Amino acid sequence: MAIVITGGAGSIGSHTAKYLAQQGFQPVVIDNLRTWYRSAVKWGPFIECDIADRDILRNVFKEYAVDSVIHFAANCYVGESVTRPSEYFHNNVSNTLSLLDSMREAGVRNIVFSSSCATFGIPSQTPIREDSPQQPGNPYGESKLIVEKILK
Repeated sequence: MAIVITGGAGSIGSHTAKYLAQQGFQPVVIDNLRTWYRSAVKWGPFIECDIADRDILRNVFKEYAVDSVIHFAANCYVGESVTRPSEYFHNNVSNTLSLLDSMREAGVRNIVFSSSCATFGIPSQTPIREDSPQQPGNPYGESKLIVEKILK
């Protein structure tokens, strides 16, 4: 079974690819390499592209008969999101919509989305519970919450 890992050249993505390969799955790593390195991709095929590129995604889903996606690709720095909010909303929300549209077109229905505790803002209690109010205090957290709402 082939599983696409977006952001698969990152720290968490590369470890996820390794684990999936050890469990008998075929990880297919997609990453634009803007913040990570090709050398981190050691498990499964690697496709260097942005998740906004629907033509490449369409080909990947078809060529590898992809069953599922684990979606790690995102801009993820809270402070940077405050100074460059447009970049965060574009990459984290708009590009995720492109990924979701490509998945739908290919009939890929399974996704694991890597969200963030930043969706909760300053928590009213710790540990943060799943049913705690989500009130992000920065564009990064807001962009992740928007994608959570889209997925619902």
